[in-house]
Amino acid sequence: MIPSLTVRRIAADQGAVFRELRTASLREAPYAFGATLEDALSADAASFDATAAERAVSFSVSTFILYTEGHPAGLIEAHFDDTAARRAFVCELWVAPAVRHLRGGELLVDTASSWLANEGATEIYAWVADANRNAMRFYEALGFGPTGEHRRVTRAPEQAESLLVRHVPTTSQVYQQ
Repeated sequence: MIPSLTVRRIAADQGAVFRELRTASLREAPYAFGATLEDALSADAASFDATAAERAVSFSVSTFILYTEGHPAGLIEAHFDDTAARRAFVCELWVAPAVRHLRGGELLVDTASSWLANEGATEIYAWVADANRNAMRFYEALGFGPTGEHRRVTRAPEQAESLLVRHVPTTSQVYQQ
């Protein structure tokens, strides 16, 4: 039997779940999420509670959680930047290794993208580390392509990342909570 996957927007009372998933992602890929495992472990529970509460209701940033058989198994952030262009981004995608083969990453990206489209985005962006060929292939398979924009990774200046973009179809599915 194939496990059931669902994605839901983070709820205001899910600070502990957010912390659990964030620390799991940083344990596996400490270089990938703009923070360190030490930062996440030393942060008090109230900071995760506050983040969950904000992202549960914000119109500019949210977190979506992947569940398999009701258990948290992944997450993604969706946000608009604070520039005049108000570009929409998906970032900090992580799926537990045990369920990656079930296409939970795709479900997370599509749900986050639908939410961003519902909030007015016509293009969805993602920064992807150039050295992470698996992530690059994953995003390309979902319809993301290169913008030509590159930058150095702040926490690891010897590494570079590329900005990818996917255009929102005019018949995009509206995000449902």
